[in-house]
Amino acid sequence: MNYPVIPDFAELSGRLTEYARTAAERGADPAAALQAAETALTGAIAALRALPASPDNLSRQPSGYRDILALRPDGPRRLWTSFDETRYADRLAGALLGRMAGCTLGAPVEFWEIERMEKWAAHIGGAFPPSDYWSDIPEPYATRYSVSPRSAYTRDGMDGVPVDDDIVYTLLGLLIAEEHGLNFTTDDAGKAWLKYLPMACTAEHVALEALKAGIPAGEAAEHDNPYIHWIGADIRADPFGYLAPGNPELAARMAYRDAYLSHRQNGIYGEMYFAAVIAAAFAVDNAIDALTLGLSEIPRDCDLARDVRWALEAGKGIHNYKDARAAVEERFRGMSRVHTNNNACLTVFGLLIGGGCFTKTICETVAMGLDNDCTAATAGSIAGAVAGCSGIDTRWTKPFNNTVRSYFHGNPDFAIDDVLRRFTVQAKRSFQAQSPSAGLDI
Repeated sequence: MNYPVIPDFAELSGRLTEYARTAAERGADPAAALQAAETALTGAIAALRALPASPDNLSRQPSGYRDILALRPDGPRRLWTSFDETRYADRLAGALLGRMAGCTLGAPVEFWEIERMEKWAAHIGGAFPPSDYWSDIPEPYATRYSVSPRSAYTRDGMDGVPVDDDIVYTLLGLLIAEEHGLNFTTDDAGKAWLKYLPMACTAEHVALEALKAGIPAGEAAEHDNPYIHWIGADIRADPFGYLAPGNPELAARMAYRDAYLSHRQNGIYGEMYFAAVIAAAFAVDNAIDALTLGLSEIPRDCDLARDVRWALEAGKGIHNYKDARAAVEERFRGMSRVHTNNNACLTVFGLLIGGGCFTKTICETVAMGLDNDCTAATAGSIAGAVAGCSGIDTRWTKPFNNTVRSYFHGNPDFAIDDVLRRFTVQAKRSFQAQSPSAGLDI
């Protein structure tokens, strides 16, 4: 991706603010200059929004479901023909607990650069990459999402899975399926957002505010949203993989309808891809097979498919977190650190470096940085689905105490064993669901 050279607008806006204050302190009136600056910036944003995508971009990267189906490569679509409840139970527990462990390990150091994590680990006398939950974190008294203090993410402070949006959206996917069925629409997903979510970030915030304003769910993503390719939909993929074990096509269809609420193009593909990967992970014995099968459910020539194929090949020569991050920085220079594609490649690298070891997978992924609670959560989910609950060391799961926190309205807690039971009820129903190509409306 060739990004333009972008001026340092943060620095410019800071200077603008201080010059306006200085002018006022000197008895001048800065109002006209400030209005001119605001008008210029607003006009520039409008001009950027109005720029048309290239015909090639739109033809190989559509956002419509029918068009996406037409551009997929060949694939098995469905790997399980019957529901193996014993195998599902072990792998579901591995996937869900693995997601929670990866997220909880990464949350206290989300977006930290590698050097900062290394120095913090040395300061607290811990290993790096970490080999367990952090023993101490900065500002332990601060609260995340108005629910969990940061101390709740440490080894000794943990009592249940502390709150995080990466986990909340996993729970929300289950609630959508329970209340609207496996053939839910984007409009149904929007109703669930309004019912349960008190807040959201980036693309999800834009969509949630649009829904509150009465904008239809199918249009909410297009309401002044520069985040349509960011990772927010990607992190919502997991429940749809859990609901459609061994059925990547069905998982991707549900993920599409969820993603369309807030994202477009590669933002949508990120959720479809990882939902398909996780669904496949229930039926295969290594992560590479699952990662490869997931590519069957997104357009073969979209940017994300090209990037994942690159990561699968480049990963053969990458053996640690530093090499992984360096490779991603080189390929995605200028890309937002919360974009779908660069973080997806870090997730792939984490699974390849992990080599089937759950602990190494999530620890190396967190050590890579960028949106590392998201990447480690997804890597943990995939690794956990492949390994099963029995393949995860209890150091990661014992502190959960069968409890997961949420920031839904009322901040309810969930019992993990009940969440597993409820996913199982819905997953059984997925084997009686209609063909995922039968209903193409969103």
